[in-house]
Amino acid sequence: MARATTSFTCNACGAVHTKWSGQCDACGAWNSIVEEAPLSAASGKTSLGTARGRAIDLTDLSTREAPLPRTASGMGELDRVLGGGLVPASAILVGGDPGIGKSTLLLQAAARFAGTGLKVVYISGEEAAGQIRMRAERLGLTDAPVQLAAETVLRDILTTLDQLRPDLVVVDSIQTMWSDSVDSAPGSVSQVRAAAHELTAFAKRRGSAVILVGHVTKEGQIAGPRVVEHMVDTVLYFEGERGHQFRILRAVKNRFGPADEIGVFEMTGGGLSEVTNPSALFLSERGQPAPGSAVFAGIEGTRPVLVEFQALVAPTPHSQPRRSVVGWDGGRLAMILAVLEARCGIPFAGLDVYLNVAGGMKIGEPAADLAVAAALLSAREDTALPADCVVFGEISLSGALRPVSQTENRLKEAAKLGFSSAIAPAGGKPGGESGMTVTRMSDLTAFVGEIFGAG
Repeated sequence: MARATTSFTCNACGAVHTKWSGQCDACGAWNSIVEEAPLSAASGKTSLGTARGRAIDLTDLSTREAPLPRTASGMGELDRVLGGGLVPASAILVGGDPGIGKSTLLLQAAARFAGTGLKVVYISGEEAAGQIRMRAERLGLTDAPVQLAAETVLRDILTTLDQLRPDLVVVDSIQTMWSDSVDSAPGSVSQVRAAAHELTAFAKRRGSAVILVGHVTKEGQIAGPRVVEHMVDTVLYFEGERGHQFRILRAVKNRFGPADEIGVFEMTGGGLSEVTNPSALFLSERGQPAPGSAVFAGIEGTRPVLVEFQALVAPTPHSQPRRSVVGWDGGRLAMILAVLEARCGIPFAGLDVYLNVAGGMKIGEPAADLAVAAALLSAREDTALPADCVVFGEISLSGALRPVSQTENRLKEAAKLGFSSAIAPAGGKPGGESGMTVTRMSDLTAFVGEIFGAG
């Protein structure tokens, strides 16, 4: 029989090592490797050397089950991201930057769910109960039937929850929970993994929904082992810029609904308020047409969203031009600049390039390529695009424009906000139902020549 061996895990990145060392080979962190006790040997061995367990029930693919019951909170943006509401026995992980409003969002959500008749428990390992009451008073939620507790010992929390049998449990945050069965400090990889496992197992065993708050690293990923994201059913990120009042709740994993769905909120003095028409809000401060501005018709999850790309191109006094990007992928910007120079003969050498997505929105869709190119060319040529025009399309390395999905939904959203024309790749759907004038382009050279009179 193979002997159980001790493993060593890095608290910084979660890498597993066979022996202890001062520095982690995977991430380079010092003094972050801790010893983990081996799993105990299983008892009740059979003659084949396997552990004896109970037989499990099997079903076939034709088995039909009742649809999952959902409880809507009344916060339309939150319910949209969850896939229609809260599912019993589900585990949800919510991550976000410090001070972005995670606790505010979840306290408001807990109060809304409690108002529907659910038994809700809010457990904080970071704040005292009095601090939570102060926030609730500021948000006008003092009458909500939410039960509070300030505790970090996981054993005591689970014992209490087993007695109360709540419908929803909010744990803020998973990094503060401490399990006495793991010999390491709270926040370590072992503690986070053990706490997430125990709370997720409680959710499945008792049928309660559990929402876990997770801290994020400087790279924007949820701190702790990546296995936690695999344990839970739904992973949500709460995003936003401190200088903007808009907040985006984005689903990156959802077993009960569409992934990549977003909900938009606005941070106010009375808490977070829903934004039912984010396109109108993101474009509300857009003034007269100016060089370097292009409106992109994008798709976030299942909803179309219009945002403004802003570009600035200026001569650089330095030998190495700057490339600064906010809200978009910097590597993709470098690709667009290279395609413009190689395929269209428009160089950006000796020029600083700044790109920004207005409103604090983060765009990751390849369909934004053409809008970025339009903003860059508009800034470089000091020529404003028409005020009633939206742009979308993916640019390939050959300079060809590739069609994108959900063209009709993009055009309908643009028409609803008063736009009358669009520039899109050739080969997509006609888009005649939107009532807009759509100019189709086959490659980037034709786009540059027709819109800016060059190429």
